[in-house]
Amino acid sequence: MIRKLIRQMLAAQILSALTVSLCLLIDNIMICRFLGVEAIAAYGLANPILLVIGAIGSMLAAGVQVACSKSLGSGSREETNRGYSSAIALMLGISLVLVLAVLLLRNPLSTLMGAGREGKLFDDTRDYLTGFILGAPGSMGALVLVPFLQMAGQSNLLIVAVLAMTVSDVVLDLLSVLVFHNGMFGMGLASSLSYYVAMVIAMGYFLSRKCVFRFSLKMVTLRKIRELIVGGVPTVFTMASSVVLVFILNRILLGVGGSEAVAAYSVILTLGNASNCISTGMGGVSLTLSGILYHEEDRTGLRDLLRTLVRYAALLGVGMCVLVAAFAPVLVGIFIPETGAARSMTIQGLRLFALGLIPCCVINALKSLYQGTGRVHLTEIISVGEGAVLPALAAFLFSRFLGVTGVWLYYVVGEVLALVCIALYVWKKKGAVSLDSQDFLLLREDFGVKPENLMETEISSLEDVARAAQAAGDFCRKHGQSDKLANHIALCLEEMASNTVIHGFGEKNRNHLSVRVQHKGQRWVLRFRDDCRAFDPVSYVPSGNREDSLGIRLVMAMADDVRYTYSLNLNNLTIKLTAAE
Repeated sequence: MIRKLIRQMLAAQILSALTVSLCLLIDNIMICRFLGVEAIAAYGLANPILLVIGAIGSMLAAGVQVACSKSLGSGSREETNRGYSSAIALMLGISLVLVLAVLLLRNPLSTLMGAGREGKLFDDTRDYLTGFILGAPGSMGALVLVPFLQMAGQSNLLIVAVLAMTVSDVVLDLLSVLVFHNGMFGMGLASSLSYYVAMVIAMGYFLSRKCVFRFSLKMVTLRKIRELIVGGVPTVFTMASSVVLVFILNRILLGVGGSEAVAAYSVILTLGNASNCISTGMGGVSLTLSGILYHEEDRTGLRDLLRTLVRYAALLGVGMCVLVAAFAPVLVGIFIPETGAARSMTIQGLRLFALGLIPCCVINALKSLYQGTGRVHLTEIISVGEGAVLPALAAFLFSRFLGVTGVWLYYVVGEVLALVCIALYVWKKKGAVSLDSQDFLLLREDFGVKPENLMETEISSLEDVARAAQAAGDFCRKHGQSDKLANHIALCLEEMASNTVIHGFGEKNRNHLSVRVQHKGQRWVLRFRDDCRAFDPVSYVPSGNREDSLGIRLVMAMADDVRYTYSLNLNNLTIKLTAAE
């Protein structure tokens, strides 16, 4: 079930990341082709402001993944709704403040960015900032709503929203330059409106009755806002490291290759960000699922998650590397159509960049897993090392011997060194060299339950239900529990699992049901997870004496605590019983 879920989420995350990168790529091409060199320079000068908006939105999105995966893992619907309400309120507040601040200060900000105080460069920079900042609520809102769509299992809607954003951006850009002739203001406004298109499509779900999240101003709390911000801090480290690295590499390239090398790096960075959609998607899936599984104390699930992600990271990373290397001349030709030294230099740099995509995918999966499992400081250290220190060091050293070619090695060498450093850290912590995914999880020794106190099984038929119920009763008795408690546990498993198989499984029997029974002191916990249609037995209040509800009522009467959540297109039911002392 974990593998199926990863495939579904990964496809949506990669497409989402790719589409956003393509929007920026399209804007670059449109400005270059239709508005000229001065406009490109203005876009570059405005870029730091755009990065700040993106960084805040990305921070909130990561905070949502950390905070809400925690509440989903613990089965608390109320805490999840607090996270949802607080995230929406915080996003709206920050984005509106940014809109007002940039509109009021757009002239001094343009000067501060290096556009001077007057002239065409100043006007273009100011106009682009004005048009783009109007879409701040839309751009930040789109980033914040993405993890909620994923957690609600609305991957198809997410794909539709990002595709609509891309198409509308292209259409609006063309209308701006060919019909309305709005210059840089029109280009910024086109991006703003495209973000709102995506927001409107997504809001169709969040305003519907089937939405699993509920917004309420009463649920907006300072505690939850702090949790969202703290959870997203590692993302700020990542983005800040990227900014520092760009500054350092520009300085090195100016020294060894001049302005042509800096221009080549700009193209490589633009195309590289688009090709990095796989590693971005890998990180998003890892962060969400690791948080849920960690707070369920599911060691087996985390191990399977890491194994599957590393396998996909290797396969997809190699595939993207081959594609980028093979089509490098075509991709570079979009930006530098004339043959010459600059084009050759850029093609070489892009091909060397492509080699780093493979280790980057693996690192992103590990880094996000550590963030999701509470190792925030380790995530921050990896972000700074991988994002700035190691690649900058590699570029400086290799440029001494190989010139510009040595600088292009910054990405692959930096990523490989970061992966080696993570491995060395794990081996030091474990006291032995190992490639076992269990060791790379870096979980506490007392995390979860011991194997002898855990029973896990997959159910696909009523025959499996009967066997699992018998095994659960025997499992309970082996731990010295009474026949009464053993019978209660077996009955709970039989009633809830058979209800899922009979009423939830489709005719082609392609659904899955996993059951965990765990013993923790005096507490026994049963967790049911299936990919059938949504059904909440906790809120289900049967009328009369209908036979199909008797089993549910019986289980509710025997249990000390029952919690249900629906997330990632999965029903998650947790039943707790206490052994009599």
